[in-house]
Amino acid sequence: MADVTRLMRRRFDERARTTGATGTQWRTLKILERREGINQGQLAEMLEVEPITACRMIDRLEESGLVERRRDPGDRRAWQIYLTDKARPVLAELHITAATMIEELLQGLSNRQREELIETLGVMRSNLTIGNESNEAANG
Repeated sequence: MADVTRLMRRRFDERARTTGATGTQWRTLKILERREGINQGQLAEMLEVEPITACRMIDRLEESGLVERRRDPGDRRAWQIYLTDKARPVLAELHITAATMIEELLQGLSNRQREELIETLGVMRSNLTIGNESNEAANG
């Protein structure tokens, strides 16, 4: 699974470069598309990076005009991150790139095999999520 993940990231990065976005930027934009208005700390947690790393990523995306920071009305020290109108077509292009790549990845698998793969991965993800939540609760 690690090899497939690594190869997928590499292939996606190669294709995403044509849009001017890196794989990490794509992940950042995708998270913001789903949870627009989160703060930098939440974004760092979702990206599984240190807050300073997320801050630098946001800086680059802001310089590119793809995101903007807005003051959090509930906490003057915090910033909420939002996509700009310029980010929407970039995301649309990256969605097409990802869908094409996934279709190529699944080439040769029957519809039933694809369904079983998705179901199996879902169970594995759930098992890891449940296990992680239990460990976090046990460790306080």
